[in-house]
Amino acid sequence: MTNHGTAPMRDDLRAILDVRARRPQAIAEAAAARRRRAALLGDDNKLFIIAADHPARGALRAGDRPMAMADRADLLERMSLALRRPGVDGVLGTADVIEDLLLLGALDDKVVVGSMNRGGLAGTAFEIDDRFTGYDAAAITRMGFDGGKMLFRIDPEDPATARTMESCARAVSDLAAHGLMALVEPFVSHRSDGRVRNDLSPEAVTRSIAVASGLGTTSAYTWLKVPVVDDMKRVLAASTLPVLLLGGEVSANLDAAFDGWRKALQMPSVHGLVVGRTLLFPPGDDVVGAVDGAVSLMRE
Repeated sequence: MTNHGTAPMRDDLRAILDVRARRPQAIAEAAAARRRRAALLGDDNKLFIIAADHPARGALRAGDRPMAMADRADLLERMSLALRRPGVDGVLGTADVIEDLLLLGALDDKVVVGSMNRGGLAGTAFEIDDRFTGYDAAAITRMGFDGGKMLFRIDPEDPATARTMESCARAVSDLAAHGLMALVEPFVSHRSDGRVRNDLSPEAVTRSIAVASGLGTTSAYTWLKVPVVDDMKRVLAASTLPVLLLGGEVSANLDAAFDGWRKALQMPSVHGLVVGRTLLFPPGDDVVGAVDGAVSLMRE
């Protein structure tokens, strides 16, 4: 893989395996010792987050590689490399990934967002019933992290949507009670050919934003994580909440993805990017080049 090799990380992985087996309390100690960032947003009012919560949903594919995210040493090396690049503000992940990064000492001065609902496993009959099987607000607070992220898919034909919506609303309220960011990723979704597919029309994304903005007892700490679609100015007019753009699937044409992000980043409510597979497994496997390119366009 361009920019790095896996041998050093495999040595680190052996140390992680030993700590997890012999001294699991080291994870809480590492969290307590972590140097925390003073504020969520930097001086430039932007936020750039690397995401890796896909494996906990069984979503291991990146582009044309069906098991790309299945090798933890490789994933951690790619993430550590990305987190070291100037302009990368933090990470979004499930407990297992974040704790590995804590043990590697990779999260000092970084924003850390815990992924909360990973129960809607990819490709299952119960995918829309996206139960909270990851972080909760109490654990995020105890670990000294900065917020929690939840996926909120609205399937008009699946009654499980109501349970997911209620759970997301409760999580928004709980995070706000602790003064923590609630990062909500909303979609209108439909099942087609046995798969759940997100509707990326401007009308559907607008509707999902409108519903997500009203979740919980307060929206004071709610941020939205939304895809880049057509007519973003009209879409983002649906809410006054701060927005981070999601990276989505790995694109064969990274320049086209960058162009879409560049235009959307000009919107006043948009404060940055949350990108995972697109930058961690880019075409040509140049992680440094992909991350630095995204940072550059965001800081323009």
